[in-house]
Amino acid sequence: MALVSNKLTFFLKGHFIFCGNRIILQNGQLPDEGVLAKCLELNVASDWFNDEEYDFTAVELEKDCPVPAGCEEIPLRDFFWEQRQTPSVITRASRARGLLNFRKTKRFCSCCGFPLKDDEHLVARVCTNCDRQYFPQIEPAVIILVRKGEKILLAEHQNRNDGVFSCIAGFVEAGETIEQTVVREVREETGLTVKNVRYAGSQSWPFPDQLMLAFYCEWERGEIQVQMEELKQAQWFDKENLPKIPAPGSVAYNLIHGLL
Repeated sequence: MALVSNKLTFFLKGHFIFCGNRIILQNGQLPDEGVLAKCLELNVASDWFNDEEYDFTAVELEKDCPVPAGCEEIPLRDFFWEQRQTPSVITRASRARGLLNFRKTKRFCSCCGFPLKDDEHLVARVCTNCDRQYFPQIEPAVIILVRKGEKILLAEHQNRNDGVFSCIAGFVEAGETIEQTVVREVREETGLTVKNVRYAGSQSWPFPDQLMLAFYCEWERGEIQVQMEELKQAQWFDKENLPKIPAPGSVAYNLIHGLL
């Protein structure tokens, strides 16, 4: 079913209003029609659409837009954690954020350069010149908790400056199975060989378009040799004496605490 962005539909049950990777809440709940209408009336929304199949409206506020009166904003990952008992809400929020990202980045045809418009029948964008269709892209990535007896492997990543230790992670490459990606990523980043790779679960991670595939595996052999381009350090930790780890709401947190 196509997305609708030329009329406002108030009967939809969910209104997901975002400012970047933060979500707007009203009294701890999704905003009501009044907040939605005010955002559109004041022209502070850079994009919005109705998804009638999934029963929600998604709105992207302009950068640095003030929080609507009577509302608050929280990080989207915190919202995921708060809604962990209602997976349907998380699915819709992830879809809303991901499709807004898709619409923002897919504006022109990569073949002829002409503007894209919404497809009339599908969740896609279509070139106004050559009719080439573009569908939302999902980037599959693995995230891995390696166990060695009672210890777990955690690493401090180069792209973080907050002292957080997390799991080994990386994107699936062309031609690989996800199990091969697990083995390769652990070997490349830490020099370790692992075995008994076991799928644990998945999480949509629309930052901007990832699908995180979570795995447990066991150390087989090797000593830690950190790939400095990716990691600052990696160590074995006891579960009772963990360093600073990712916040609740992330798949890494769930892996580390055995919630998957």
